[in-house]
Amino acid sequence: MARPLVLKSVLRRYWDLVAEGVPPWVAGERLGVSGTTGGRWFGHAGGVKPQFKESGGTKWQRLSHDEREEISIGLAKDESIRSIAHRLSRAPSTISREVSANRVGRDVCGPYRAHRAQQRSEERARRPKAGKLSGNLELRTRVDTLLSQRYSPEQIAGVLAKTYPERPEMQVSHETIYKAIYVQGRGELRRELHRCLRTGRAVRKPRRRSGAARGRIPGMVNISERPAEAEDRAVPGHWEGDLIIGKDQASQIGTLVERSTGFVQLLHLPTHRTAEVVAEAMIAKIKDFPDALRRTLTWDQGHEMAAHQRISIDAGIEIFFCDPHSPWQRGSNENTNGLLRQYFPKGTDLSKHSAKYLDEVAAELNNRPRKRYDFDSPAQVLDRILSDPKTTTVAIKP
Repeated sequence: MARPLVLKSVLRRYWDLVAEGVPPWVAGERLGVSGTTGGRWFGHAGGVKPQFKESGGTKWQRLSHDEREEISIGLAKDESIRSIAHRLSRAPSTISREVSANRVGRDVCGPYRAHRAQQRSEERARRPKAGKLSGNLELRTRVDTLLSQRYSPEQIAGVLAKTYPERPEMQVSHETIYKAIYVQGRGELRRELHRCLRTGRAVRKPRRRSGAARGRIPGMVNISERPAEAEDRAVPGHWEGDLIIGKDQASQIGTLVERSTGFVQLLHLPTHRTAEVVAEAMIAKIKDFPDALRRTLTWDQGHEMAAHQRISIDAGIEIFFCDPHSPWQRGSNENTNGLLRQYFPKGTDLSKHSAKYLDEVAAELNNRPRKRYDFDSPAQVLDRILSDPKTTTVAIKP
């Protein structure tokens, strides 16, 4: 069955909504199609906004042959670029680029020929047009290798520019690499290379614009107001927390990591990650800590922490929130979550693990030697700190 034609104006508006942070399926519903169709549009494009050609008749089209003739005549009469642009209702920069790119012999003083410029424009516009990676085996092989070594597209673009400064054919932008991986039908890079990206996503995720609205947790206190003693890790009792998410976003485990020792605790969340469920599990876990280990907790701005004020009061711990998109502000927790993926791989159902098993995993990690502590374990380091009266006094000081 043939697919129905979709108006270009509808698709253009769809991608504008996605760029504003609207989920793909919601954007589709707003434009009168099903959420499934909206998701299909997004997946087919690999999460990359396509380039839309303007419809005929607008002044934003490519320069026509007649316009190029007018440019040639104007230059022959020593007419200025700005004057020619005004006469043709074009931007001066458009005329300037056209003339610079099409002077005979690329000489800055060479003559401009309208016929030759039109011919070159038509050659560049021919479709189908091979992408840069598909037409250069050496470049494609190099990019493929670096992706396999876990380089990000931005790192690859930077390394190539630095390695081959005199060979533009061996340089490529990070956007071109992303499109070669994600956009269906291009076939320039192996599709499975998306697993080498840090996100591991098979479809690109739309980025929220800086000015886009974002739900804000009422009453949250920013990490900038966290006590200075939490920064140097000398005083125990300052924690970082997060969730690790399972298959299809349908299961989760809460993680808590003590900053000075790397000591780990896990929250059993088998059914939901609503604010109330997370609060109950966290309060129960934190209340078991001695007073010396209940100083602060730092979390990201996830809505699972909407009940943070209740947690703070009932568990006796101050809670602070990281800046958006700043995982390095919870560096200990990020590193620990990486270790936990040995036990809870991505794409698996986390709800099948019992609370007892989570405690066993935490105990195993807490008794694993760490190079950071001269191969003592987090449990040993924590015992040593808590057995020192001076350290404990500092930790529980009001």
